[in-house]
Amino acid sequence: MSEPASISTGIAERYATAIFELAQESKSLPKLESNLTDLANALDDSADLRDLIASPVVSREDQGKAIAAIADKMGLVPDLQNGLALMSRKRRLFVLPQLINQLRAMIAEAKGEMTADVVSATKLSAAQSKKLAETLKKTVGKDVKINATVDESLIGGLVVKVGSKMIDTSIRSRLNSLQNAMKEVG
Repeated sequence: MSEPASISTGIAERYATAIFELAQESKSLPKLESNLTDLANALDDSADLRDLIASPVVSREDQGKAIAAIADKMGLVPDLQNGLALMSRKRRLFVLPQLINQLRAMIAEAKGEMTADVVSATKLSAAQSKKLAETLKKTVGKDVKINATVDESLIGGLVVKVGSKMIDTSIRSRLNSLQNAMKEVG
C-alpha cells in the first residue's frame, strides 16, 4: 500500500471508530448504515461533492458550511454529522470514501456479517445475488452481504473478494492464463 493511501486509511479508521462507538452507544447503527448508503450514493452521483471534499482551494469555513448543509438535508444521524463537521474543521474530508468503507465493515462485523465485493461482466439479478450470498455463507460461515459492481472487460464470469480471499472465475483471467501458458510453450 502506498504511503498516502495508508495515511488516509489510518485517518479514516480513527474517525470511523469514534463515530461507530458513539452510534453504538446511542443505538443508531441501523440508521447510520442507511445514512452511509445515501452518502456513498451522493459521492458517486455528484462531482461537485467529490470536488468539495478533495479541493484544497475551498476554505475550511466554506467546506464546513457545505458539509453541514448536506448532512442536515440528508438527515444524517447526529454522530455522523458531528464527525463530518470535525473532519471539515481538521481538513480531513478527503478520507470520506475510506470512512464510509470502514464504517460499513465495522457495522457488518457487529451484525456478524461479511461483505463480499463482487465484480461481474453484467449486472447480477436479484436471484443471482441471493444464490451467490447463500453459497458464500456456506463457505465462510457468516451472513454475506454482496457489494456488486460491473466491469464489462471481464467478458464473463465473476471476481469475488471475501475478506482476504479472492476467487477469479472471469473469462479475462482465463484468457490471460492461457496466453501465459502459450508463451511458456513457444
